[in-house]
Amino acid sequence: MTEHSLSAGTDQEHPRVPHDSAALTAWLTTLVRNREYGTLAELRRARGATNAHIRAGWYGGDDHRDLFERMAFLFAVYHQGRSTPSYGHGSLGAAARRIGDGTGRGPDNPGAQRLLNRVVASRRIPWRHLQHAVTRLRACEQPPPSWTGLAEDLINWNDRKARVAYGWSVEFHTPPARGRETQNEPTTRKDTTS
Repeated sequence: MTEHSLSAGTDQEHPRVPHDSAALTAWLTTLVRNREYGTLAELRRARGATNAHIRAGWYGGDDHRDLFERMAFLFAVYHQGRSTPSYGHGSLGAAARRIGDGTGRGPDNPGAQRLLNRVVASRRIPWRHLQHAVTRLRACEQPPPSWTGLAEDLINWNDRKARVAYGWSVEFHTPPARGRETQNEPTTRKDTTS
């Protein structure tokens, strides 16, 4: 028997295991890079309680096991059929700005607006709507949100000081930098000609 197995049966209190969002993302991207399609398929089974889900839950520590299992599910849904991993970038609000088609993206796309409104209106983590957002980003061939950042945001979903949903709304509706410059130009010109 190893020392670890002997101490497992004792009455000693074990230290709390913290979560590690970056380690989860690293493990998941390695699965894609190594083409471990069987494991990724296991992760796509919602609430599957497979070995892959359990392993993803390890990265959640003692407090966020279920959340990390569900994050792995979202990651696997986005990466279905892909051979190159995407770490993503930005928040879900910034990523939702990329949802759409030729008629408009983000705030200019009614479907993207409705989807983000459903996400941010939820008191509990809106898993079904998050899955829809990830699926839409995949269909639009747009990068996902940062997987590490998304996990951290969801950990803080109910923290009133973090205001995650509000932050996502602001990022979704903030005009691109080029748009702000264009909007400010006429005002500046009026002021200088007066």
